[in-house]
Amino acid sequence: MNGMVLIIDDEKKISSLLSRIIELEGFKTLQAGTGKEGLKLLKNNDVSIVISDVKLPDVNGVALVKDIKAIKPYVEVINLTAYGTIADGVLAIKNGGFDYLVKGDDNDKIIPLLYKAMDKSNLQRRVSDLESKIAKKHSFETIIGQSKALKEAIDLAKKVSATDTTVLLLGETGTGKEVFAQSIHYESPRAAKPFVALNCSGFSPDLLESELFGYKAGAFTGANKDKKGLLEEANGGTLLLDEIGEMNLDLQAKLLRVLESQTFIKVGDTLTQQVNVRILAATNKDLKADAASGKFRSDLYYRLSVFTIVLPPLRERKADIPALAKYYLKEFADKVNRSTPKMDDKILSILSDHSWKGNIRELKNVIERLVILSDGDTLSATALPPEFFEFAPIENDYNLQQIEKQHIQKVLIHTKGNKTETSRLLGIGLTTLYRKIEEYQIREV
Repeated sequence: MNGMVLIIDDEKKISSLLSRIIELEGFKTLQAGTGKEGLKLLKNNDVSIVISDVKLPDVNGVALVKDIKAIKPYVEVINLTAYGTIADGVLAIKNGGFDYLVKGDDNDKIIPLLYKAMDKSNLQRRVSDLESKIAKKHSFETIIGQSKALKEAIDLAKKVSATDTTVLLLGETGTGKEVFAQSIHYESPRAAKPFVALNCSGFSPDLLESELFGYKAGAFTGANKDKKGLLEEANGGTLLLDEIGEMNLDLQAKLLRVLESQTFIKVGDTLTQQVNVRILAATNKDLKADAASGKFRSDLYYRLSVFTIVLPPLRERKADIPALAKYYLKEFADKVNRSTPKMDDKILSILSDHSWKGNIRELKNVIERLVILSDGDTLSATALPPEFFEFAPIENDYNLQQIEKQHIQKVLIHTKGNKTETSRLLGIGLTTLYRKIEEYQIREV
């Protein structure tokens, strides 16, 4: 079956003939005699293409295109008319129609056109499904945790997401600032447009300006052709400026212009360009203090901080650790195609007592290591990094040296004796690893 085609035409003979021709090609068809009846069938059936007469008893078929697209944007519409006019044809396409044909003159074109329209409709469906999955993945409902501090941050983010207000996200490294930025975007009216993130700490000042604004050919050595900046890439959508506190003062002044007028100038250009973009900013710095000391422009700070959301560190939302740990446990177990191991109360207690200086990012890395190094159906506490046992209770038949020795042995087995990779996973230097191997008389893999 090639898909479903809805034919809207009050001339029953023409509608039935067209239906038979189309069904011979393997399509399924529905028929309606009015625009109202057609829209009802459209809502209740999995239609991919609508073939509509222009002259219908209750509505103009060209105007009907807008109503069809409003109900199902992926549906392609072909208008048919006995007396075609250029004005109608132009309006049909402008309203989102796929094509406009004159009855009788274009009988040989309808089937090839139908296949082209079906290809486009199927592509639009896939894009729409992908966008829905992305939006669902980044919705506020996917943010894990029930702690009061987190809920307060989510409530604020939900309220501001429906607006175009600039938002400043504050929080330590690894607290999920980009996750919040994505949720704000995908629950905003801009959700169908791009979300673009730029880490301001990852570039030199000159490169950061080029990334943000783009450049004209010849602006500097190596600029062989015009390049779009991320402001243009995010046009209509949202731009997250992560680690905004690392941006130099000169570039801050240019960013302020974007915030105030939605205009910018490419590097090496003299022409002003207009954009429509929402700016979100994030930092782990105290921008207010930096603004007071002159390290950050105070006018930009006040423009960015119209709406500020502070994300709590993990140590202030310890009640959320079990849920986060179990979520990442399943994710990494699925990744390596193994059943999800059990996490006993001892490990949960150790995880809850940890200081988590790296916040959620650190927790995620620790869970990944646990999945790699633990054998059997239950996670082993001995697979945790050694620093976890500094304050955690240790069973009587273990001491810290024994646990450390077993941990190193497991990592060496996992890496098949690759000491460079072992030292990376353990988070220690290669020299330290060799010393530990000798000290504990660990057998080479």
